[in-house]
Amino acid sequence: LTLIDLDHIAESNINRQVQADDRTLGMAKVLALRERISAIHPDCIVTPVEAFVEAVNWPLLLLGPVGALIDACDQVRAKLVLASWALAGGAPAVCVGAAGGKRLAQRVEVADLSMVSHDPLLAALRQRLRKAGAARQGPIGLRCVFSRESVAAPDAQDCSTDGSLNCAGYGSSVAVTATFGFVAAGELMQRLAASGWSVAAR
Repeated sequence: LTLIDLDHIAESNINRQVQADDRTLGMAKVLALRERISAIHPDCIVTPVEAFVEAVNWPLLLLGPVGALIDACDQVRAKLVLASWALAGGAPAVCVGAAGGKRLAQRVEVADLSMVSHDPLLAALRQRLRKAGAARQGPIGLRCVFSRESVAAPDAQDCSTDGSLNCAGYGSSVAVTATFGFVAAGELMQRLAASGWSVAAR
């Protein structure tokens, strides 16, 4: 398992990220998550990579073969690099959209990127992929997890917003972010099982 991230744990992560608590505040996310995974499954080998994915370093960041990829980052440039690599045959992949400002976990769904709506992050990725040569019409071939729920701004009396989708702005609900993650993992396991991989259900 390879984890790639350059962020550090902030207080706003505690409500929705399993490795985030008072003890790990300020710690690199990949290192804290490696510790958490080790506590759950000591035999799981986790390779943490503290870096941002960019065109100049991908797939050089990978230290070995990759059987599957879940893209859960929030930078469209990095998403473009990962999606382009996956579509070129790099690995089966699932791309996760934006959860900020969404409240209804039951609205989360999976579709080809060409069918996604109500997600500016994935819309930007689609536009860039088409500009780079992806199919102008019809399926693109990238499975995405997203929600068609409209973004809901928090009550002004509850918190101040900066107009963005980060935690200081619209905020994130653990019910939605957790659902995004489980749906992405389930979709990828289905794809791997369909291709002949043995996926342990435990």
